[in-house]
Parts: sequence; C-alpha cells; structure tokens
Amino acid sequence: MTLLHLSLSLFSCLLLVLAPIFTSSSHVSDPELVVQEVNERINASRRNLGVLSCGTGNPIDDCWRCDPNWEKNRQRLANCAIGFGKHAIGGRDGKIYVVTDSSDKDAVNPKPGTLRHAVIQDEPLWIIFARDMVIKLKEELIMNSFKTIDGRGASVHIAGGACITVQYVTNIIIHGINIHDCKKRGNAYVRDSPSHYGWRTASDGDAVSIFGGSHVWVDHCSLSNCADGLIDAIHGSTAITISNNYLTHHNKVMLLGHSDSYTRDKNMQVTIAFNHFGEGLVQRMPRCRHGYFHVVNNDYTHWLMYAIGGSAAPTINSQGNRFLAPNNRVFKEVTKYEDAPQSKWKKWNWRSEGDLFLNGAFFTPSGGRSSSSYAKASSLSARPSSLVASVTGNAGALYCRKGKRC
Repeated sequence: MTLLHLSLSLFSCLLLVLAPIFTSSSHVSDPELVVQEVNERINASRRNLGVLSCGTGNPIDDCWRCDPNWEKNRQRLANCAIGFGKHAIGGRDGKIYVVTDSSDKDAVNPKPGTLRHAVIQDEPLWIIFARDMVIKLKEELIMNSFKTIDGRGASVHIAGGACITVQYVTNIIIHGINIHDCKKRGNAYVRDSPSHYGWRTASDGDAVSIFGGSHVWVDHCSLSNCADGLIDAIHGSTAITISNNYLTHHNKVMLLGHSDSYTRDKNMQVTIAFNHFGEGLVQRMPRCRHGYFHVVNNDYTHWLMYAIGGSAAPTINSQGNRFLAPNNRVFKEVTKYEDAPQSKWKKWNWRSEGDLFLNGAFFTPSGGRSSSSYAKASSLSARPSSLVASVTGNAGALYCRKGKRC
C-alpha cells in the first residue's frame, strides 16, 4: 500500500470514527468522556488497519510510542520535543517522584506525596502518578523549574479548582493530563519553593498560565471549559511548544502575548503543532501579539468566530493545517486582524502555505511572503495537510497502561 493510499484510508476511517461523536449534540455533559471515546475508537480503527502508532508521521509520537517499555524509559520523552520548545527537558536529569495523594489541603505547607509538594521542589523531578486520580487544587499550582508532570499510566484530572501556573521559571514539561473546569482563585498565600511562599492576588482561571516562562512544552493534554484561557503565555514568555493537545468546549482558547503595549513579547516564539481544536470552541486558536508563531499541522474542526487572530504586528506562519469552517455564512474566515485598520495590518506578516480549507474556509494573508521574519527556524517541517487526520488522530491525553504499548 502506498503512503498516499494509506493516508486516504486513515482519513476516511477517522471521519467515520469521529462523525457520530461530533455531530450528535453541541452539549456534552462530560467532555473528558468524549476525549476517551475518541481515542479508543481511533486506536481500534488503526489496529484494524494494521497500522502502529509509530507510523503516523507525527515526529513526537514516533520518537517514543514505538517503545513497548515506555514505562521504564519515561524520561526519554524529554528528547522528543520539536519546535521552539524543543530544549525543554523538564525533570529529565532528576529523580522520579510518585504522587500518591490527590489532596491539596494546604497551599503553604503541602503534604509530601501530593502534586503540589512535588512541583515546588528545587531539584529536577519527573513526576508521575501512582493511580488514577482527580486533583482539585485549592490555589494555583505554582511550578518550580526543571519539572515534568507525566500522566502516562494513569487517568489524571486537574479539575474543579485552580490550575497550573508557570511563572518566571524554565524547563517545564506537562504531558498526558486532563485539565478542565478551572476556577479563579487567589487572595491567599501559596508556596512556590521549599524556602519561599507569597501572597497571590486573584488568578484568571487558565488551565495553563505561562507568565515570563521559557522552555515550556505542553503535550498530549486534554483541556476544556475553564474560566479564562486554556493555554495563555504572556509577559516575555518564549521557547514554547504546544503539541498534540485536544481542546474543546471553550470560548477564548489561547492567548499568546500580554497586550499591544507590552513590547517585550516581541521575543516570543511559539510552535503550535498537531493539536485538535475540536467541538465547542469559539475563538483564539491562538490570538497572537508581537512575536513569531508557527502554526503547523493542526486540525481545526470547530470555531464560532475565528480560528487564528492577532494584533500588534505578530508574524504568523500557518502551514499544513486543516480548517473546517462552521456552517453559518458569517464566520468562514480563519483569520481575524484586530485593533488596527487595514492600512496597518496589511503590512503584518501572516501567511498560509499548504493549508486545506473546507466548507468555505479562507485565510486572509498579509505582508511580504519573502519577509526575513519567515526565516526564523522552528525546527519543524510541515507534513502535507492530507496527513493531518493521522498526525492529530491521537491528540489529547493518551490511554496508556503499564505493560502495554501506549
């Protein structure tokens, strides 16, 4: 079977798999059940085709999912990142810390064995979970540098309370976690290291908030229904990769850049790759300011207003994505230029290369295609848009069990 025939077979199969899930109803009582059902059906379909996950053409998954002993080689994952966040090693060079307690009763003096106790330590740590658990955080989970949160081997939900904050730290990996229904918290003391705790004002309620962080990789997470953004990166954050995530049921999905006047975000570089932007999303996938954003091989199956937008002259390089426009006649455009007249935004560098547009979707480009801004390397080459179904088919938290291929 040729690669083209294989890709077409996968594409047709995935459409049949996803159709009953995403066309049945706009209201889903538990988005995480949808994520699990999608992944189980896709994996079953691929087994029927005789295709291993390590043959998808997804360079991240192909790096580690072929290993039947992934559980014994967990830290190998840190060598599999791509894009601008490829040097985020997390806790690769540290010990493994096993979370055994799902409670979060004290944000100042966290109990050993809890997730909060793990993430605040000064030493590099690779954090895993002893069993399935739902963690309702009392306050923001403020991470220390060189940490990996690795949910593989358990079904881990951070839900119903505060969520994750990456503030002025570096080398963070967040992988395989379900993060949803995050709430605003704050006006409380929270510990961020063994030797320091401080007063936190009210948080926004993001699933993952990156504030002045660098070398950050968020991979294979399922995110939905939070108070503010699902993943926001602001205040000089850079060297970020957001990959293989499944995002659903949310309004303002992803903000990259603090404000039009905050020019330090001109140094921001973010790769957004192999994500599935799914049911119930409205806008900001992402909304960008100032920096350079490589949006590559993502599957956009739902938006109500727009998919990719921005202000303050960001450079947006869209390659090999698949855009399925909504059925309404008003919001077919993928792009939204904000807070500037056409005389200004037409000079911004936004381009589409090799994207697939369905159901009337269209991308409004701007700027010079030969601009030097596009020469900035994201260390990631786009696959053809015809392969988007296969490279994003396992987006979201994976159903991994010990002793079995993930």
